[in-house]
Amino acid sequence: MLEKLFKLKEHHTTLKQEVIAGITTFLTMAYIIFVNPSMLASAGMDQGAVFVATCLAAAVGCLVMGLLANYPIALAPGMGLNAFFTYTVVGEMGYSWETALGAVFLSGCCFLILSLVRIREWVVNSIPVSLRMGIAAGIGLFLALIGLRGAGIVVDNPATLVGLGDLTSFNSIMAVLGFLLIVAFVQRGYKAAVIMSILAVTILGLLFGDVQYTGVVSMPPSIAPTFMKMDLSGMLDISMISVVFAFLFVDLFDTSGTLVAVAHRGGFLDKNGRLPRLNRALSADSLATIAGAALGTSTTTSYIESTAGVSAGGRTGLTAVVVGLLFVAALFISPLAGMVPAYATAGTLFYVAILMTSSLLHVEWEDLTEAAPVVVAALIMPFTYSIANGIACGFITYAAVKLLCGRFKELNLGVVALALLFIAKFVWG
Repeated sequence: MLEKLFKLKEHHTTLKQEVIAGITTFLTMAYIIFVNPSMLASAGMDQGAVFVATCLAAAVGCLVMGLLANYPIALAPGMGLNAFFTYTVVGEMGYSWETALGAVFLSGCCFLILSLVRIREWVVNSIPVSLRMGIAAGIGLFLALIGLRGAGIVVDNPATLVGLGDLTSFNSIMAVLGFLLIVAFVQRGYKAAVIMSILAVTILGLLFGDVQYTGVVSMPPSIAPTFMKMDLSGMLDISMISVVFAFLFVDLFDTSGTLVAVAHRGGFLDKNGRLPRLNRALSADSLATIAGAALGTSTTTSYIESTAGVSAGGRTGLTAVVVGLLFVAALFISPLAGMVPAYATAGTLFYVAILMTSSLLHVEWEDLTEAAPVVVAALIMPFTYSIANGIACGFITYAAVKLLCGRFKELNLGVVALALLFIAKFVWG
């Protein structure tokens, strides 16, 4: 049956190799079962229910990817998108988390349509590479600010807006230690570096009496508080268009970039440099987002950590299926997830920020018309606490500088239309 489903011999792999690859990928991305519930709880959602939704959404995404597209690519609620959900859509814009889930659901439906009608290539190609790099870096800086603020390292300052917190506080020390442990573990080649750091800092919190022990294993909490709670009535508000677009835009390019990176590492690209069964992979990603919204979590997307499993020998969808089954098994460690303090995950956010800001290496810094929009998009996100604002300002800047520099021929219809749409949003709210 496995041979028929995944064509193991054709891909020169074995059951043992695929299982090892699946375990490797899971260990590199399992931190999301601790980070995502904590982050979405700040939006007013039930943390236990979000924990279950996170595990189930990841499991569904991995199983669909493995069985439908037969690629060793794992999925889970995405970092950055959960921050946008909590701190921008709910926190800054004032929408309920139910309405935010509705926006995630709708973005997933739009993504599915783009995948099925095969116009994804046109959408992706219409967005300048430099803007994609700037947006990725901006999300990284946004995550870094969230982590630093959560650890008490960055605090409010009436005179300068932000200032340095008390670095001698327990929370700050633990957050810094967690980050340093991740860097050390990664450098030493440990696949589970992030989750090892989170658990180490949580144990220290227990030893110092800052964390209360509640157990490790139990039956999963109820998902009822978040299951099918998405509110689509809020979609009638015109300002939600930009929110849906932001969810769709980030997921689309995050997924596209991840698929290309994993495919390149695994040698899955054909002789023309294209990924076979691309639409199936994209459809799996969009279906996972739709399912995740229904379960009660932010956008589910493909994880770049899948390259760890591919490096360990994963070549088929069986690797993704193994990851999905491990997320199902993780449902039974909810007490452990509930004990993880915010400072234990702050280092993770900063580490992910490093990975995302590395995209700036690919920017054409010698060309100011390319570099300026990148910096604008990257800095506006953390300074306005909004991914949507960063995307909007990046597009507007790109169109404006190209036009003013007489290089309007480098603009395409998609960029101009989006720039005008974002200008209208700022003018008329």
